[in-house]
Amino acid sequence: MNTRDKLDLQHLRLATSSLAGLLLLANGCTRTATCLDDDCADDGGTDTGGDDTDDTDDTDDTGGELPLPVSRDVDILFVIDNSGSMGEEQATFAANVASFIDVLEAEEIQANYRIGVTTTDSGNLWCPTSTPEAGNLVMSSCKNRLNDFVFNNGEIDVRDLACNDICTLTEAELEILPTTTDFDAVAKPRPWLERIQGVKNIPESTDTAAAFACFGPQGINGCGFESQLESMYLALIRSQSTDEESYGFMRPTAILAVVFVTDEADCSYNKSYSEIFEQNGNKVFWSDPADSSPTSAVCWNAGVECIGDPSNYDSCSSANKDLDGNVGVSDAEAVLHPMSRYIELLDELEQEKQQYDHENEIIVGVIGGVGADGQALYADVSGTDPEFQHSFGIGPGCQAPNPLDPDSPSEAVPPVRLLELTEEFTPGNLFSICAQDYSPALQAIADSIQYQLSPACYTQCAKDTDPDTAVLDPECEVLEDPPGNDNTVVMQECLRDQNGYAIDPQSNDYAMPSDEVNVCYALLVDPDGLTTDLNDDMSDRCVDLHYNLEFKVARRPGFPADSGTSVSASCSLADFPELSCPGIGG
Repeated sequence: MNTRDKLDLQHLRLATSSLAGLLLLANGCTRTATCLDDDCADDGGTDTGGDDTDDTDDTDDTGGELPLPVSRDVDILFVIDNSGSMGEEQATFAANVASFIDVLEAEEIQANYRIGVTTTDSGNLWCPTSTPEAGNLVMSSCKNRLNDFVFNNGEIDVRDLACNDICTLTEAELEILPTTTDFDAVAKPRPWLERIQGVKNIPESTDTAAAFACFGPQGINGCGFESQLESMYLALIRSQSTDEESYGFMRPTAILAVVFVTDEADCSYNKSYSEIFEQNGNKVFWSDPADSSPTSAVCWNAGVECIGDPSNYDSCSSANKDLDGNVGVSDAEAVLHPMSRYIELLDELEQEKQQYDHENEIIVGVIGGVGADGQALYADVSGTDPEFQHSFGIGPGCQAPNPLDPDSPSEAVPPVRLLELTEEFTPGNLFSICAQDYSPALQAIADSIQYQLSPACYTQCAKDTDPDTAVLDPECEVLEDPPGNDNTVVMQECLRDQNGYAIDPQSNDYAMPSDEVNVCYALLVDPDGLTTDLNDDMSDRCVDLHYNLEFKVARRPGFPADSGTSVSASCSLADFPELSCPGIGG
């Protein structure tokens, strides 16, 4: 898989759209969605380009069926570090999570989201008293888990800081209501938070962000040998297993986003090689083989290789190492699970999703041990901070003042393996856990999700059938095609009244044209606020790309589309698109 750059991808899409328009005009072929694929073969349409004798032809030219990106579905997995040093970080996360939810629930986005949470605890022989989630989703109030917020026999107690002071809702307000999934028609409570078609699985009066501030904190008594990547892996595998409570969390066509919140390096080790932790095992990765127990330095030493001056390494990268510390061994011999295990899983999921939408891409985000600029610092600090070096095998990737203990700044380990996973799927989606405010990070990660929830711009130049009105009057047909069903449905337009599109006060969405209809479409044709109807205004994205038409699809609450349902539109096209839609496609 090639490294993805979102900005370059956007430019590529825009360039492709513009190139397609140029090719159509140059080759004199009918402006249909299949023109390029058919090498501009004559499909019975009107030739509108390249031949001056045709420039005055006013025959309607109807575009081919263009797929509309109307899906708003996104499944989000948070992997939260629940080790002993994460009290302040979890408090900051919970206090700032509204900035993430607000993006998803914004009027122009209205994502149909599911949010699942698991911890970094997948077990270790040195953590006999922890109860590893091993990828199980946790969706319960932190107030029901207050003992999880006490660490080291009460030496660290963050029950108030990371839970009581932030979680303000009662048990009744946090009730998980029964819902169905694509794979289970029997409604029951699920271990995730969701809002689909405006319907939540918590009481309607409960604010989603306030609820997630209670659900998100995971405590600090988890295993200190964090397995961030393996926990993600197990959570995604469990969600596809019929006997798991989380079965059905992932929807086949939904965007998948994975967000890690952690202050340490990944320690996803192969249980077959657990002797790297054993007192009588192979101690090649220990900071000091004479120690009575291993430190987290084992995780760094067993999975990372650095080059350059140790006081400021040129770079560090993941590495396969065997029991004797040999570098570059096969995946099967690697004591930490190889990065290929995690990249291949996400790559396979991405390919499956792209069968429904070729632009669907996995999103990965990390709030971890990097600087404010998102860059990782790698340095051996044996001479300046031997205790940190002994504990973690490398110097801190970031530092910040500790309000609870000014003499001990908050520090985090650079997340090499998580960084590589992020760069493979969502380059640059890295943010510092040492920051005092996670709102910018959470909003940026939500924005990367929003980027894929693109508006349904009609990517050809629609014809104006009534030039005397202030805005476009298009002539279109919208089709809905359920999966595995040959009965394509012609969709009806949403209800209009004397003021424009009517809004259903119950759903706060476009009103259905009749009681028998459960889905309808609206034509957004106003790029400049020329009409009094706010519900026909085009999005900034479609306007910026110089399209003249956008679609919105509304569904009656309780009647969501089946996964795999596609929507397409066919409209009469402008006779002179270069005049009607100059610069179309960007």
